[in-house]
Amino acid sequence: MAVKRTRVRDHLRDLVEARRPGEPIPSERALCEELGVSRPTLRAAVDELVATGLLVREHGRGMFVAPEKVVQEMAMASEGSAFSVPRAAGSWAGRVLEFETVPAGARLGRRLRISPAAELTRVARLRLVDGEPMAIEHLHVPAALVPGLAPADMESGDFYDLLRERHGVRVREAVQSIEPTVTNEAESRLLGVPVLSPALLFERLTSDAAGRPVEYVHSVYRGDRYRIVSRIAFDDGPPGAAAEGGSGAAAHHPGIPPGDLPGRPGGRSTTTGDVQPPA
Repeated sequence: MAVKRTRVRDHLRDLVEARRPGEPIPSERALCEELGVSRPTLRAAVDELVATGLLVREHGRGMFVAPEKVVQEMAMASEGSAFSVPRAAGSWAGRVLEFETVPAGARLGRRLRISPAAELTRVARLRLVDGEPMAIEHLHVPAALVPGLAPADMESGDFYDLLRERHGVRVREAVQSIEPTVTNEAESRLLGVPVLSPALLFERLTSDAAGRPVEYVHSVYRGDRYRIVSRIAFDDGPPGAAAEGGSGAAAHHPGIPPGDLPGRPGGRSTTTGDVQPPA
Protein backbone atom coordinates (compact mmCIF):
# COMPACT_ATOMS: atom_id res chain seq x y z
CA MET A 1 0.00 0.00 0.00
CA ALA A 2 2.82 2.39 0.90
CA VAL A 3 4.53 1.75 -2.45
CA LYS A 4 1.29 2.43 -4.33
CA ARG A 5 0.66 5.61 -2.38
CA THR A 6 4.20 6.83 -3.10
CA ARG A 7 3.76 6.12 -6.80
CA VAL A 8 0.44 7.96 -6.85
CA ARG A 9 1.86 10.91 -4.91
CA ASP A 10 4.82 11.18 -7.29
CA HIS A 11 2.45 11.10 -10.27
CA LEU A 12 0.34 13.86 -8.75
CA ARG A 13 3.45 15.96 -8.12
CA ASP A 14 4.37 15.53 -11.80
CA LEU A 15 0.88 16.74 -12.77
CA VAL A 16 1.26 19.78 -10.52
CA GLU A 17 4.66 20.69 -11.97
CA ALA A 18 3.37 20.37 -15.52
CA ARG A 19 0.41 22.70 -14.95
CA ARG A 20 -0.07 26.34 -14.14
CA PRO A 21 -1.57 27.48 -10.81
CA GLY A 22 -5.36 27.24 -10.87
CA GLU A 23 -5.48 24.60 -13.63
CA PRO A 24 -7.48 21.43 -12.92
CA ILE A 25 -6.03 17.95 -12.68
CA PRO A 26 -7.93 14.85 -13.89
CA SER A 27 -10.85 13.57 -11.86
CA GLU A 28 -10.44 10.91 -9.17
CA ARG A 29 -12.13 8.33 -11.42
CA ALA A 30 -9.82 9.09 -14.34
CA LEU A 31 -6.71 8.96 -12.13
CA CYS A 32 -7.77 5.66 -10.54
CA GLU A 33 -8.23 4.09 -13.97
CA GLU A 34 -4.95 5.52 -15.28
CA LEU A 35 -2.89 4.40 -12.28
CA GLY A 36 -4.74 1.16 -11.50
CA VAL A 37 -5.37 2.03 -7.84
CA SER A 38 -8.39 2.17 -5.57
CA ARG A 39 -10.23 5.36 -4.69
CA PRO A 40 -9.04 5.27 -1.00
CA THR A 41 -5.40 4.99 -2.11
CA LEU A 42 -5.76 7.92 -4.48
CA ARG A 43 -7.56 10.05 -1.91
CA ALA A 44 -4.87 9.40 0.69
CA ALA A 45 -2.22 10.70 -1.71
CA VAL A 46 -4.37 13.68 -2.67
CA ASP A 47 -4.92 14.47 1.02
CA GLU A 48 -1.16 14.71 1.51
CA LEU A 49 -0.76 17.18 -1.35
CA VAL A 50 -3.72 19.24 -0.16
CA ALA A 51 -2.23 19.39 3.35
CA THR A 52 1.12 20.59 1.98
CA GLY A 53 -0.53 23.24 -0.18
CA LEU A 54 0.20 21.78 -3.64
CA LEU A 55 -3.42 20.99 -4.51
CA VAL A 56 -6.76 22.51 -3.58
CA ARG A 57 -10.16 20.83 -3.59
CA GLU A 58 -13.30 22.68 -4.56
CA HIS A 59 -16.54 20.97 -3.67
CA GLY A 60 -18.49 20.04 -6.77
CA ARG A 61 -15.74 21.27 -9.12
CA GLY A 62 -12.74 19.00 -8.62
CA MET A 63 -9.06 19.38 -7.83
CA PHE A 64 -6.80 22.21 -8.91
CA VAL A 65 -3.13 23.15 -8.79
CA ALA A 66 -2.61 25.51 -5.85
CA PRO A 67 -1.98 29.18 -6.62
CA GLU A 68 1.51 30.63 -6.80
CA LYS A 69 3.15 31.77 -3.59
CA VAL A 70 4.19 35.24 -2.55
CA VAL A 71 7.48 35.46 -0.70
CA GLN A 72 8.53 36.92 2.62
CA GLU A 73 12.25 36.81 3.35
CA MET A 74 14.10 36.77 6.66
CA ALA A 75 17.74 37.26 5.71
CA MET A 76 20.57 36.50 8.08
CA ALA A 77 24.14 37.54 7.42
CA SER A 78 27.22 35.72 8.71
CA GLU A 79 27.52 35.11 12.44
CA GLY A 80 27.83 38.27 14.47
CA SER A 81 26.11 40.49 11.92
CA ALA A 82 22.67 42.03 12.19
CA PHE A 83 19.76 40.58 10.26
CA SER A 84 16.90 42.21 8.44
CA VAL A 85 13.33 41.22 7.62
CA PRO A 86 12.34 42.65 4.23
CA ARG A 87 8.71 43.52 3.74
CA ALA A 88 6.62 40.63 2.50
CA ALA A 89 4.96 40.52 -0.87
CA GLY A 90 1.20 40.91 -0.92
CA SER A 91 -0.93 43.32 1.06
CA TRP A 92 -0.56 42.54 4.78
CA ALA A 93 -2.95 43.91 7.37
CA GLY A 94 -4.12 43.11 10.88
CA ARG A 95 -7.55 42.86 12.45
CA VAL A 96 -7.44 43.38 16.21
CA LEU A 97 -9.23 40.65 18.14
CA GLU A 98 -8.25 41.65 21.69
CA PHE A 99 -6.50 44.71 23.13
CA GLU A 100 -5.91 45.12 26.85
CA THR A 101 -3.46 46.12 29.55
CA VAL A 102 -2.66 43.34 32.03
CA PRO A 103 -0.04 42.55 34.69
CA ALA A 104 2.97 40.79 33.18
CA GLY A 105 2.90 37.84 35.57
CA ALA A 106 5.87 35.68 36.41
CA ARG A 107 6.44 33.94 33.07
CA LEU A 108 6.25 36.97 30.77
CA GLY A 109 7.96 39.13 33.37
CA ARG A 110 10.99 36.83 33.21
CA ARG A 111 11.00 36.87 29.41
CA LEU A 112 10.78 40.64 29.18
CA ARG A 113 12.91 41.32 32.28
CA ILE A 114 10.25 43.33 34.06
CA SER A 115 8.42 42.97 37.35
CA PRO A 116 5.51 40.50 37.39
CA ALA A 117 3.38 43.44 38.54
CA ALA A 118 4.44 45.68 35.63
CA GLU A 119 1.79 46.37 33.02
CA LEU A 120 1.86 44.76 29.59
CA THR A 121 -0.05 45.81 26.50
CA ARG A 122 -1.41 42.57 25.09
CA VAL A 123 -2.73 42.48 21.55
CA ALA A 124 -4.26 39.54 19.71
CA ARG A 125 -4.75 40.11 16.01
CA LEU A 126 -5.61 38.21 12.89
CA ARG A 127 -2.96 38.72 10.21
CA LEU A 128 -4.36 38.96 6.68
CA VAL A 129 -2.70 38.66 3.27
CA ASP A 130 -4.71 40.30 0.48
CA GLY A 131 -7.73 40.17 2.78
CA GLU A 132 -7.49 36.45 3.57
CA PRO A 133 -6.54 35.00 7.01
CA MET A 134 -2.93 33.84 7.32
CA ALA A 135 -2.02 33.85 11.03
CA ILE A 136 -3.12 34.63 14.56
CA GLU A 137 -0.61 36.74 16.45
CA HIS A 138 -0.39 37.36 20.19
CA LEU A 139 1.87 40.30 20.96
CA HIS A 140 3.10 41.46 24.40
CA VAL A 141 4.90 44.78 24.92
CA PRO A 142 5.76 46.55 28.20
CA ALA A 143 3.08 49.23 28.46
CA ALA A 144 5.63 51.81 29.57
CA LEU A 145 7.29 51.60 26.16
CA VAL A 146 4.14 52.35 24.16
CA PRO A 147 2.06 55.01 25.92
CA GLY A 148 -1.03 55.94 23.94
CA LEU A 149 -0.96 52.81 21.77
CA ALA A 150 -4.46 52.18 20.37
CA PRO A 151 -6.09 49.25 18.55
CA ALA A 152 -6.15 51.23 15.28
CA ASP A 153 -2.35 51.45 15.40
CA MET A 154 -2.15 47.67 15.06
CA GLU A 155 -4.33 47.29 11.98
CA SER A 156 -2.01 48.71 9.33
CA GLY A 157 1.61 49.62 8.83
CA ASP A 158 4.72 48.10 10.36
CA PHE A 159 4.76 47.78 14.15
CA TYR A 160 8.55 48.22 14.28
CA ASP A 161 8.24 51.44 12.29
CA LEU A 162 5.67 52.63 14.82
CA LEU A 163 7.98 51.74 17.73
CA ARG A 164 10.81 53.70 16.16
CA GLU A 165 8.94 56.75 14.90
CA ARG A 166 6.45 57.33 17.73
CA HIS A 167 8.12 55.78 20.76
CA GLY A 168 11.83 56.03 19.96
CA VAL A 169 12.36 52.27 20.32
CA ARG A 170 14.74 50.81 17.75
CA VAL A 171 14.62 47.02 17.51
CA ARG A 172 18.00 45.42 16.88
CA GLU A 173 17.70 41.65 17.03
CA ALA A 174 15.33 38.81 17.80
CA VAL A 175 15.48 35.17 18.77
CA GLN A 176 12.75 33.21 17.00
CA SER A 177 11.76 29.56 17.19
CA ILE A 178 9.50 27.67 14.79
CA GLU A 179 7.85 24.33 15.42
CA PRO A 180 4.96 22.33 13.98
CA THR A 181 1.59 22.33 15.68
CA VAL A 182 -2.11 21.90 14.85
CA THR A 183 -4.98 24.35 15.13
CA ASN A 184 -7.53 24.20 17.91
CA GLU A 185 -11.22 25.01 17.46
CA ALA A 186 -10.88 28.77 18.00
CA GLU A 187 -7.84 29.07 15.74
CA SER A 188 -9.49 26.97 13.05
CA ARG A 189 -12.59 29.18 13.09
CA LEU A 190 -10.52 32.37 12.68
CA LEU A 191 -8.23 30.94 9.99
CA GLY A 192 -10.98 29.18 8.05
CA VAL A 193 -9.43 25.70 8.25
CA PRO A 194 -10.57 22.36 9.71
CA VAL A 195 -9.85 21.63 13.36
CA LEU A 196 -6.40 20.03 13.90
CA SER A 197 -5.09 21.42 10.61
CA PRO A 198 -1.27 21.55 10.34
CA ALA A 199 0.19 24.87 11.42
CA LEU A 200 3.47 26.53 12.37
CA LEU A 201 4.00 28.00 15.82
CA PHE A 202 6.36 31.00 15.90
CA GLU A 203 7.76 32.40 19.14
CA ARG A 204 9.89 35.56 19.06
CA LEU A 205 11.63 37.68 21.67
CA THR A 206 12.77 41.02 20.23
CA SER A 207 15.38 43.32 21.78
CA ASP A 208 16.39 46.92 21.17
CA ALA A 209 19.86 48.32 20.47
CA ALA A 210 20.70 48.24 24.18
CA GLY A 211 19.77 44.56 24.48
CA ARG A 212 16.54 45.31 26.37
CA PRO A 213 13.63 42.95 25.55
CA VAL A 214 10.82 45.02 24.04
CA GLU A 215 8.42 42.47 22.56
CA TYR A 216 7.34 38.86 23.00
CA VAL A 217 5.17 37.33 20.28
CA HIS A 218 3.73 33.93 19.59
CA SER A 219 1.89 33.32 16.34
CA VAL A 220 0.11 30.44 14.64
CA TYR A 221 0.49 30.37 10.85
CA ARG A 222 -1.53 28.23 8.48
CA GLY A 223 0.53 25.20 7.53
CA ASP A 224 -1.16 24.83 4.17
CA ARG A 225 -0.17 28.31 3.02
CA TYR A 226 3.14 29.08 4.67
CA ARG A 227 6.48 27.30 4.46
CA ILE A 228 10.08 28.01 5.42
CA VAL A 229 12.86 27.78 2.82
CA SER A 230 16.55 28.19 3.70
CA ARG A 231 19.42 28.94 1.35
CA ILE A 232 22.84 28.37 2.91
CA ALA A 233 26.13 29.66 1.46
CA PHE A 234 29.20 27.91 2.88
CA ASP A 235 32.50 29.77 3.02
CA ASP A 236 35.66 27.95 2.00
CA GLY A 237 38.24 27.37 4.68
CA PRO A 238 41.38 25.34 5.34
CA PRO A 239 41.00 21.68 6.31
CA GLY A 240 40.28 21.33 10.01
CA ALA A 241 39.07 24.91 10.43
CA ALA A 242 35.48 23.77 10.64
CA ALA A 243 36.04 21.49 13.58
CA GLU A 244 37.94 24.18 15.46
CA GLY A 245 35.23 26.77 14.87
CA GLY A 246 32.38 24.46 15.83
CA SER A 247 30.85 24.43 12.33
CA GLY A 248 31.10 22.31 9.23
CA ALA A 249 31.96 18.67 10.05
CA ALA A 250 31.53 19.31 13.78
CA ALA A 251 28.21 21.13 13.50
CA HIS A 252 24.70 20.41 12.30
CA HIS A 253 22.93 22.48 9.69
CA PRO A 254 19.22 21.56 9.64
CA GLY A 255 18.62 18.83 7.07
CA ILE A 256 22.35 18.29 6.40
CA PRO A 257 23.86 15.38 8.36
CA PRO A 258 27.00 16.22 10.37
CA GLY A 259 30.16 15.39 8.43
CA ASP A 260 28.66 15.96 4.98
CA LEU A 261 30.42 19.31 4.57
CA PRO A 262 33.99 18.92 5.80
CA GLY A 263 36.29 21.93 5.59
CA ARG A 264 33.45 24.45 5.54
CA PRO A 265 33.67 26.73 8.56
CA GLY A 266 30.30 28.45 8.09
CA GLY A 267 28.71 31.13 5.99
CA ARG A 268 25.52 32.99 5.28
CA SER A 269 21.95 31.86 5.53
CA THR A 270 18.77 33.21 3.97
CA THR A 271 15.45 31.95 5.27
CA THR A 272 12.36 32.51 3.17
CA GLY A 273 8.71 32.28 4.17
CA ASP A 274 6.49 31.46 1.20
CA VAL A 275 2.88 32.59 1.53
CA GLN A 276 0.38 30.93 -0.75
CA PRO A 277 -2.49 33.25 -1.67
CA PRO A 278 -6.03 31.90 -2.00
CA ALA A 279 -7.45 30.61 -5.27
